[in-house]
Amino acid sequence: MKQKIKFLMMALVAMVVFASCERVAPNYAGVFMENYGKEGKKDFSIKTGKVAVWEWGTELFQVPLFDQRGKFEKPVTLKAADNTEFNAQPSYSYKVIKERAIDVVFDNKHIGSGDDFMSSLEDNILEPRIYDLIKEESRKHKTDSLMADGGSLIFERRLEQIIDKEFLNRGLQLLTFSAQLEFSKKVREKIDSRNEVNTNISVLDQQIEEQKKQNELERLKTEQALITSRGLTKEILYKRFIDKWDGQAPLYGVVPEFLKITN
Repeated sequence: MKQKIKFLMMALVAMVVFASCERVAPNYAGVFMENYGKEGKKDFSIKTGKVAVWEWGTELFQVPLFDQRGKFEKPVTLKAADNTEFNAQPSYSYKVIKERAIDVVFDNKHIGSGDDFMSSLEDNILEPRIYDLIKEESRKHKTDSLMADGGSLIFERRLEQIIDKEFLNRGLQLLTFSAQLEFSKKVREKIDSRNEVNTNISVLDQQIEEQKKQNELERLKTEQALITSRGLTKEILYKRFIDKWDGQAPLYGVVPEFLKITN
């Protein structure tokens, strides 16, 4: 009887141990924590295959190594440098850097585990940080520059660089980012009106410059005419007449004095 009870107990223990094993899924990094992580990162290790998690203080974090996508559920309100309000609804994609999987778990284990670990990371860590970075960067740009041709693209590229660096510090690789800026109808109409005024001013400036050039040209022509007229002595006029006269064509009217002299 005792032998049978002993066998049943061993079988029960084996079942408990077996049931307390987890298998690291394909394309996941298995980050194993023991001793409740009290000794810091040295209590964390990478595991593959089946991992026993029946001991107290142990936990297996399954960290996906494939692309993750996130998007703000609601638009966030931002302010430009000229205090104009506009909205953004960022979307992004990223993945965990395999060699940094332990860092990702160690830094964020307090926010949750299991299947909700990555979504919890996005909701509680990544998106609040993205919002802070966008808010800080938006204060460096004026509405005109943001709404100008290519302005929002320049803004997004700058943000992507900042967020890429932030993600890298957290063991993540940023793949794509889009801020998706949106301005109110009132702001768009205001900017369109201002652009129209600026265009008209630009046209007027060109016309003014053109008129200045015309006036300058007329002045130069007048000065040239004066200089030429002052330099036309009788002798120069006589020479020009002789150069043009063939010596045979009859002369009518008043005969120039120099012809009388030559005669």
